Amino acid sequence: MSSLQDRVVLITGGTSGIGQACTELFARSGAKVVTMSIQEAEGKAIQEQLTGEGHQCVFHQGDVSQEGDVKAAVDLAVEKFGRLDAVHANAGVLRNQKITEFTLDDFHTVLNVNLLGVALVCKHAIPVMEQQGKGCICITTSVAADIGFPGHAIYCASKAALVALMRSMTTDHSPNGVRFVGVSPGTIDTPMLAASCEGWDKPKEELYADVAKKIPVQRMGESVDVAQAVAFLLSDDAGFINGSVVHLEGGTLALPPW
Repeated sequence: MSSLQDRVVLITGGTSGIGQACTELFARSGAKVVTMSIQEAEGKAIQEQLTGEGHQCVFHQGDVSQEGDVKAAVDLAVEKFGRLDAVHANAGVLRNQKITEFTLDDFHTVLNVNLLGVALVCKHAIPVMEQQGKGCICITTSVAADIGFPGHAIYCASKAALVALMRSMTTDHSPNGVRFVGVSPGTIDTPMLAASCEGWDKPKEELYADVAKKIPVQRMGESVDVAQAVAFLLSDDAGFINGSVVHLEGGTLALPPW
């Protein structure tokens, strides 16, 4: 079995939820990790924790919707570690609203982080990987790309756009050695999900229990479930997986519509 040992990996949105789980798992698996987010305190704490354990992790504070910040993160990986083997384009935000309720500020925030942020990291990472002759970019999409979640119109659209982006990049850049894969999480216990529970008439714990009963595996996902899948997809063991999305939703998509 191959692994992420000595692989240089850039993770966006790497200090919370799925991104934090990936930062920690990858570094502890021997990867050289550059983890990027806007959360300075959390990022510095994760870097200190992992380096204190003897692993290689560098935090880069930046906003994925700002091209200069993204380019600086890619440059940091190459300057510090000499190459860039893999990217997990994971940063994302959520807004709950129907299409009749959204504001332009919310629209631009969701699209700028969820879609533009991925496009920017790919823009700057792909040339590095093509020059090396090898690389892999994994994009976090969502089952929201496949299911019409009530009150999530713009979010769903942003995640569906990522699937089309991934497939187009596959045709353009895989002949030059770069693989593109997606992970599509279902209901994962993350701070983003917890925040979406605000305003309901039930406490979060009851909401989570209700959701878990509806998922065929009878539990919600954990961030580490996604991190383990991403680690595999970025490894050489997944070398023939390209232009595809792996769903991690406990069987939610198999449910009948009644």
